This record gives sequence, structure tokens and C-alpha cells, in this order.
Amino acid sequence: MNVSFFSPPTAGRYALRNVRAPRCLVAGAPPGAGELAELDLLIDQGRIAAIEPAGTIPTDAGPDLGRSMVLPGLIDCHTHLDKGHIWPRASNPAGDGAAAAVATAQDRSANWNAQDVQRRMEFALSTAYAKGVVAIRTHLDSLAPQAGISYPVFKAMRERWAGRVELQVSSIAPLDVFLRDEGRELADRVADAGGQLGCVTRLLTRPGDQNPPELDEAVGRLLSLAAERGSNVDLHVDESSNPEARTLIRIAQMASRRRFKGRILVGHCTALALQTPEFIAQTLDACADAGIDVVSLPMCNMYLQGRAAGVTPRWRGVTVLHEMKARGLRVAVAGDNVRDPFYAYGDHDMLETYAQAVRILQLDHPFGDWIAAAASMPAQIMGLQDRGMIGAGRAADLIVLKARSYSEMLSRSQFDRTVIRAGKAIDTTLPDYRLLDDLVGA
Repeated sequence: MNVSFFSPPTAGRYALRNVRAPRCLVAGAPPGAGELAELDLLIDQGRIAAIEPAGTIPTDAGPDLGRSMVLPGLIDCHTHLDKGHIWPRASNPAGDGAAAAVATAQDRSANWNAQDVQRRMEFALSTAYAKGVVAIRTHLDSLAPQAGISYPVFKAMRERWAGRVELQVSSIAPLDVFLRDEGRELADRVADAGGQLGCVTRLLTRPGDQNPPELDEAVGRLLSLAAERGSNVDLHVDESSNPEARTLIRIAQMASRRRFKGRILVGHCTALALQTPEFIAQTLDACADAGIDVVSLPMCNMYLQGRAAGVTPRWRGVTVLHEMKARGLRVAVAGDNVRDPFYAYGDHDMLETYAQAVRILQLDHPFGDWIAAAASMPAQIMGLQDRGMIGAGRAADLIVLKARSYSEMLSRSQFDRTVIRAGKAIDTTLPDYRLLDDLVGA
């Protein structure tokens, strides 16, 4: 059953009257003050035909929504669809990153055949679609033999979901894969999938070493392989609560020295928050020089980091996102793991991700344009020119909320949102977890 609070007209041409949208997400917003623009939206044959000041479009053109908020479809630029929903069979009672890696490796070895990966990805995409997510970049565990299983599944799912959720892929593997022939083979596989070449900045052989001496050689090879294939780069960097983790500045400096022409997205970077202000400034200068983008994963990192049995965590486990944005870096927030050993919770809901990011990272007072970190910024990072904004001529892919303000939106779960795709309301019924019981257990 669709639980949306209203259904738009079924005609090909209609208006959503008296709505509000974040001004930063409205291309050509009518003049006005405040973080929310007051609008009438005219929708015609699945596209936004016009954006007018509220009260402009005649009353018989469509419903008056009483200042309900409207958002563009949201975008998750960093998640792990291949890991998702294995928690019932691969839990992590310790709740930390080391135990998560062990539990995931064991489950991958035992269970990640093509059917297993496909069914869990289908469940995840069905959920994200119902939540109003229009694009996802997923990382795929890419050591052999798993890469040979997961990439064909990904390509099939990308084709199957085309027109509903746009999919991109990035590899994830230990850093030392690029010191072997396997790294070149992986780069070819990623390029064949039109993906981003990536890794974690740690070695498989020495996972506890925060600044491995092989870093420069391995990252140099990764950048060369990416440049040869015209691939962008997407890295897991300094995901640690150890201030000794300082690989981000080295990656940025190396990219600048090599004049790498592709885009580089770095995720996590949590250890940077534990550095001195001087080192943070040096690192952000290096990232700005290299044109590096950053995505923070606040829910997963708050869950994993600073965890010890019987001890209250002392820090938030997130990077210096305010400072990064102020330095001119493009920054995003994303969902990361969902119901797997790295994060026991989550539901592929970028509106929840934004709401939690507001609380964890204090993206409020003012709210400003921070909501762009879940919409237009990841769209730019992913090269999706027509996503993340509401604008005349763009697809009418929208999320309509009963909430009329940021305060209302962030105070209650927006379970009754209306999701509009190509001008039509979709069924927002979520897939039942029971659909996976035979796969992962109840």
C-alpha cells in the first residue's frame, strides 16, 4: 500500500501549487529571502515546464499543498550494495571496523555467488527507489575471485534499473593490489564497466599500518592505470580514529605533481579531524590544489569509531566537513553500508542520511545550502548534469513532503513522502525483509 500523504493529478499537465523548496536546489528560483523558496511548479508530460512564485498559477491547475516541501530526487554517491543486508547471517557483535572486516570476508567467501549478490542488490535498489533516490554509486569488493562475480551482476543490474536508479561503480580493494598484476587486471575490469578506480589506503598484509611505506608507489600506479584508461578515482582514505593516519595529504600532493586530469573523490577522512589546525589547513590546501572532492559517511563512522566495550565514545567519528566546504572543496554526505557488519542499520534513504548528518555534523543554524550535500553536490561529483536540482526543463523526479520547514522535516520520519518520477507518483511500499529470509536468515 502506498502511504504517501497525497497523490498528484494523473493528467499529463498539472501544477503543484504553494510549495516550498530549498532555494539552493532550485535553478532560477524566484527572488526572495530565506532558505526556502515559495513556488508553484508546472509539470507537463513528465518534465517541469515552469517554476513560478507561489500564487501565480491558476487554482484549477492543481492542488494547493499548503507550503509542503519539495525536493529533487536525492543521490547516494558512496554505498556498498554488494555487502548490504547480510547482517542476519554475518553480524558484528564487537561493532568495530576490525571485526566488521573479518565478518564480511568470511561471509563473502562462503556466500557471495551471483544470485546472492543480485538478490540483495535488487532489494536495496527497490528500497532506495521507493525512498526517492535517483542515482547511486556503489563500491564493489574487487579482489579476485569476487570481482569476476560481482561486476557482471552490477552491469546487469545497471541495465535492469536504467530509468529508475542510475548506477555507477567503484572498485574497493587493499592498496597493495596495485603492486601486483592483479591491479592492472582490475583497472581493465573497472574501465570496462565505466567505473571509478579505487582502493582503501591500507595494505592487506599490514592492515594496522596507518601510513604504509608502499603508499606512494601503489597510489602512483593506481593514478597511472586510471589515467591510461580515462577513469576517475574513488578512494577510502584515513577511515580511522588514529591520528597517525595521514595519507590524504600525500594522495593530494601526488595527484598535483602528476597533474592527474581525472576527478578524485575521497571518502571518510575521519582521522583528519584529530590533527592539529595547522596540519588540517595544509591538507585542505593540498586537496584544493588537486581538485579533490570529499564524501562524509556520518552514520557508519559514528557507529564504528571510538567504540570500546563499556566505554562511552568521546568523538563523533566524522571529518572536518565545514572546513572543507569553506575551503572550496565539493563535499557530500552519503549512506555507506546498510545492515552489514560495518553498519547494523540504515535503509538506503538519503533523506535520513541528510537528517542524521545535520545532527552529527551540526549542519544547521543556519541550514544554508547544506542539503545540497545530498543532492546537487553528489550530482556534480558523479557527473550527472541533470540531477540534484529542480529546474524548468528537467525531469519531474521529485520528493514531496508533508513537512513545511526544515524543523518539521528533521523532527519526524518522513515515512509518508510522495515520490514522483516523470510526473507520476510511484508506489512507495518498501520491500519486506522476509523476501531475504531464505538467503540471510530471519
